[in-house]
Amino acid sequence: MTENEKNHEVEEQESMMEAMDNVQEINIGDTVRGEILTIQDNKQAIVGIIGGGVEGVIPNNELSAAPFENVTDIVNVGDIVDLVVIKEIKEKENGSFLLSKRRVDAKKVWEKIQTEFDEGSIIEAPVTEVVKGGLVVDVGVRGFVPASMVDVHFVEDFSSYKGQTLKFKIVEIEPSENRLILSHKAVVEAENEEKKEDLLSHLVEGEIVKGKIARLTNFGAFIDLGGIDGLVHISQIAYEHVKDPADVLTVGEEIDVKVLSVNEEEGRISLSIKDTLPGPWDGIEERAAVGSVLNGLVKRLTSFGAFVEVFPGVEGLVHISQISHNHIATPHEILSEGDEIKVKVLEVNPTDQRLSLSIKALEEKPNHSKEKQEDTNYDMPEEDTGFTLGDILGDQLSDITTDEDK
Repeated sequence: MTENEKNHEVEEQESMMEAMDNVQEINIGDTVRGEILTIQDNKQAIVGIIGGGVEGVIPNNELSAAPFENVTDIVNVGDIVDLVVIKEIKEKENGSFLLSKRRVDAKKVWEKIQTEFDEGSIIEAPVTEVVKGGLVVDVGVRGFVPASMVDVHFVEDFSSYKGQTLKFKIVEIEPSENRLILSHKAVVEAENEEKKEDLLSHLVEGEIVKGKIARLTNFGAFIDLGGIDGLVHISQIAYEHVKDPADVLTVGEEIDVKVLSVNEEEGRISLSIKDTLPGPWDGIEERAAVGSVLNGLVKRLTSFGAFVEVFPGVEGLVHISQISHNHIATPHEILSEGDEIKVKVLEVNPTDQRLSLSIKALEEKPNHSKEKQEDTNYDMPEEDTGFTLGDILGDQLSDITTDEDK
């Protein structure tokens, strides 16, 4: 062997020893970097472990947590990827170690989620499944949304949520148990509170705003104004008496409402529907013209006459002298509250919101009227009606005569 050959052999041995020194020891659980060398039958990828001097294999189920059709959707030949060593392969036909890309990716996701949890961040993710008790969400790892944390209102059927990308607050995280609990409800509540504060600061008493009927109760209706509810008390629904809000309103219906009051400290808003409607006395001169005949409902009886509702919120007085051609001591002799009758309009006063009505004007005057005398006395309530003494006494004044007239 020549001197040159000896020197070359020494160099090769030194190079081999140096390469062996640079080969890292590979243990189960280690994170390594590898180059994708080949893809076999769309089932697994063969990897050259960088610095390890050996090959490994990534089986199909360890490529990704997300569903995929082809291995090339996840990795391609020449890619450099981070991998975790799962176990050593005794039959080393396809490599010395079983590797996982999915677990490395999951570890990075868990680290990211932990940071977001610590910072109180809101995350976005698609809903992949609807299961008994809630929703399954893909955030790179499996997240679960319990039914009670899906929304602010009760949801009977969650199927509409599947495929939606929603915002979530991280409620609980435990990577060692693959446990991730999320809440969409908390996000909606926070957004609603922000909208509520903004709306409260901008609502002005007396203005007309649009809203949607959110729910009905026996005492009124709650109106969604776009993030905050206001209450329309049953007395503010209509000018006419409303027995049950459900009789005249429908959940989901869009309506105009007037802001009556705003209490920012307590977050309460009082609204009115009837104040957005035409007043019951608007156009009364046309609707109840003098001489017209109207259908009416006897609402109240007093000692001097009967109050009759001819339109919702519009009552007129039938003076006792206008009830019958025959003399009566009290309206109770002829009428009862709740009677449906016809009346003739004698006088209209829109300014004072007064109507003078007559029943007897629609009846033929008898030739021989006989006054009906009864000893029965009725205790009829007196009240402030807005009618003058002359209005109340009516043509009874004509029965009064002076000494000169006798």
